[in-house]
Amino acid sequence: MIQKIISGGQTGADRGGLDAAIKLNIDHGGWCPKGRRAEDGSISSRYHLKETAGRDYRIRTEKNVVDADLTLVFTPGKATGGSLQTIQYARKHNKNCYHFDILCPKSENMHLLHSLLVNFDGILNIAGSRESKFAGIRVYVENILCKVIADIQARKMSR
Repeated sequence: MIQKIISGGQTGADRGGLDAAIKLNIDHGGWCPKGRRAEDGSISSRYHLKETAGRDYRIRTEKNVVDADLTLVFTPGKATGGSLQTIQYARKHNKNCYHFDILCPKSENMHLLHSLLVNFDGILNIAGSRESKFAGIRVYVENILCKVIADIQARKMSR
């Protein structure tokens, strides 16, 4: 089972992951920049994040990758910017990382996500595009995580 869902708390995919954790009653957290910095101002205290010593987004990105057993990156199309940096940190630290192109059919992404999480036991890091780069990505990530994780939990409970 997923022990914890972490992210950097940025608008978009990050918050979708944290919102899914809250909805599913899964422990959540992660690292965010000093001052709880995000593109929409200060990250809400409803998200249980620890602040890094500096305001640079890359610091929290690397810390979250290192702390996780699996990182999932959600973007429309190719990963760029901070999303690409997340994938590069995963390679650097020899960490498991999968990229989901949210422009692909949702059923394909759900199938891959299910196969990754069905026997997963550890800390899951959620990363990806900001809401300003792709409106609706927060809701997409929250919904797909909730659907797949709830389905896995229900199947395990019925055994």
